[in-house]
Amino acid sequence: MNRYPLWKYLIIVVSVLLGLLYTLPNFFGESPAVQVSPLRSAAKVDTALLQRVEDTLKKANLPASGMFLEAGSIKARFTDTDMQLKAKDALQSALGNNYVVALNLLPNSPQWLTGIGALPMYLGLDLRGGVHFMLQVDMQGALSKALDRHSADIRGSLREQKIQYAGLDKEGSQITVKFRDAESRAKAETEISKTYGDLSLRQQDVSGEFHLTATLKEEAQKRIQNSAVQQNITTLRNRVNELGVAEPIIQQAGADRVVVQLPGVQDTAKAKDILGRTATLEVRMVDEERDVEAALRGQIPFGTELHTERGGGPLLLKKQVVLTGDRINDAQAGFDSNNQPAVHINLDNNGSRIFKQLTRDNIGKRMAILLIEKNQVEVVTAPVIREEIGGGRVQISGRMTSEEARDVALLLRAGALAAPMDIIEERTVGPSLGADNISRGFNSTLYGFLAVAVFMSIYYLMFGFISVMALGVNLLLLIGLLSILQATLTLPGMAAIALTLGMAIDANVLINERIRDELRNGLSPQAAINAGYERAFGTILDSNITTLISGIALFAFGSGPVKGFAVVLCLGILTSMFSAVMVSRGIVNLMYGSRRKLEKVPIGQVWKPVSDKR
Repeated sequence: MNRYPLWKYLIIVVSVLLGLLYTLPNFFGESPAVQVSPLRSAAKVDTALLQRVEDTLKKANLPASGMFLEAGSIKARFTDTDMQLKAKDALQSALGNNYVVALNLLPNSPQWLTGIGALPMYLGLDLRGGVHFMLQVDMQGALSKALDRHSADIRGSLREQKIQYAGLDKEGSQITVKFRDAESRAKAETEISKTYGDLSLRQQDVSGEFHLTATLKEEAQKRIQNSAVQQNITTLRNRVNELGVAEPIIQQAGADRVVVQLPGVQDTAKAKDILGRTATLEVRMVDEERDVEAALRGQIPFGTELHTERGGGPLLLKKQVVLTGDRINDAQAGFDSNNQPAVHINLDNNGSRIFKQLTRDNIGKRMAILLIEKNQVEVVTAPVIREEIGGGRVQISGRMTSEEARDVALLLRAGALAAPMDIIEERTVGPSLGADNISRGFNSTLYGFLAVAVFMSIYYLMFGFISVMALGVNLLLLIGLLSILQATLTLPGMAAIALTLGMAIDANVLINERIRDELRNGLSPQAAINAGYERAFGTILDSNITTLISGIALFAFGSGPVKGFAVVLCLGILTSMFSAVMVSRGIVNLMYGSRRKLEKVPIGQVWKPVSDKR
């Protein structure tokens, strides 16, 4: 009656062992570290750089307690923050501007735990410390930039179609094209409405002139603004990856704001510098008529600049920029005709026209494509123009890996579409405050657990102690599950853990009281135990389902800390169902199920009803 088959005991044992195994990393803490990552895709992160970092630290007499190459970056662990800060300064000085040297925190978990994927939970900003930014996107700037592109495109289209116009002005949120006759205006309206679907056109007659006014349609404005915000979020996420931040929070807040939270980041200035990075592209012609050797000796001809091609030699480039990244509609990583990594770029209408004219007029000459990031210029490639290139599709290839192609594509998209952003709010949460929050949250959970344990053990005796054991398994499984999922734990999450403990013990109270009821009704102890668990299960299931529905609603409609609370609450409901019913009954069955003559069970005082003899 009260015996489990072997497979159920195996499920319980395996669950407890896995929960213990994946909970362990949370007890090892973190140590200060320095992370070295490339600033630009041309910079390499390999064993040679690892050796260079080791030599720099040895020369500065800053021994690292651990150093490894992982995920395109080098991480060095130190025993204290003082050595960490000194190591950052030494590495930044030795490596120069090609690499980002950022402060970080790394878990101290043993290698054998890390090898099986047992990692600690991520801690939120309020527990770990870090920086919080609120950035505002310049929506008017995004719309103005779109109008500037349309202004240049309209000029180019009218010239291509040989439609005469007297002038074109951009005033505020509208573009005004002036004509000398109504016939030209009608032709222009037909051409513009066919080519530029985002524009709303209106005819006006002003002082004998025929005007055509173009404004962005409302749906186009919303699309441009949403695109600007989403592109900025993508760009910020890419920049944050270089800081090595575990579980950063980058999300939209309202129509034009973005929240960035970087837990564990100690270097606020570096974080602001990384977030402010952008990249764009320029196309210039190579000046092959001037003497490069003289330029290398310092005699750079007027109107030129000396640069070095990636993987190649020095080049003299004309200062005149013939095409910029503002003309890029899209950029995607791919492969060229030789199956080598490449970046495929789509230009807008005006960009296509400029590039077509450029390649037509310069066949046989070299054209340099430059990537500009953080005021640093890199010549990605400088191919010879073999033929006229139309259609607005440009390909950058040569001497790049697939990962570099992806990085360049993302940077070009960001440079083309991202709107200006301003940091309007900045907060720093110190590590000491985070440690205090952890201590308070841990103590509240511990004291609550001990208080429940004392009460249950006194009131329900051995069955109360069994309930406490099940409660401990519940806590173990919940922490282990959060670690497996790599969830981010915040103060609201710790509150949800404390709430889960109270809810979990409710199930055991229901079971124990049901067993007491069956004993009062005259059932044998074995039958009472079986009936108590069977009849309490329906009530426990109903109450947990209703709470689970509330948790799902909180997750679906909440944001930020509310979502964190909901995740822990929902997971806690699942683990409490398992521990309160299956684990506690498994222990009871193991202790009392094999006893044939069980006369009583230690479940506290069972008060039998007094019969009325009158």
